[in-house]
Amino acid sequence: MYKNYIKRIIDLAIATTLFVLASPIFIVLTILLSLANKGKPFFFQTRPGLNEKLFRIVKFKTMNDKVDDAGELLPDSERLTPVGVFVRKTSLDELPQLLNVIKGDMSLIGPRPLLLRYLPFYTEEERMRHTIRPGITGWAQVNGRNTVSWNERLAFDVEYVKNISFMFDLKIIYKTVLKIITSEDIVVDPESIMKNLDDERRT
Repeated sequence: MYKNYIKRIIDLAIATTLFVLASPIFIVLTILLSLANKGKPFFFQTRPGLNEKLFRIVKFKTMNDKVDDAGELLPDSERLTPVGVFVRKTSLDELPQLLNVIKGDMSLIGPRPLLLRYLPFYTEEERMRHTIRPGITGWAQVNGRNTVSWNERLAFDVEYVKNISFMFDLKIIYKTVLKIITSEDIVVDPESIMKNLDDERRT
């Protein structure tokens, strides 16, 4: 009952309320990031969601589009803007995803929606992460986020899917708030400490 019905009702109510309350912050960041990114405050990307159905995730754009002499994008660490660093450290880059939750593409809590190109590299058990809506935060995010191995991170996702409950979600929300306040496990440039999943599993 909770997984299939109540969770969605709670998501919609909380996401709508939070978006209204956070609208002043949303407007200020949109203006600042528009200035920093030449009129492009948002980042859109196609990700796999529930049952691997594709949707467009929206985040605040924390990196500019500077390229090298060959026309290739510079490394992430060189494209992060000062305001982008602040937005990432405070996890405010995730704020626009409340719109994804309201729309029904995402949940407040669930496995993070990862890159489309990772799909062929999951084990059968790990694919369970796509049997529920992806989340803004999740069990993996409060257990190390980008500081744990891919095997551990995906195992946390499967554990969550197998044990979804209202109390489990409350526990994740509590831990998420603590980590945001303390900035624990928040890595501004994840690629500086870990490989992409597809690169790691090809080797």
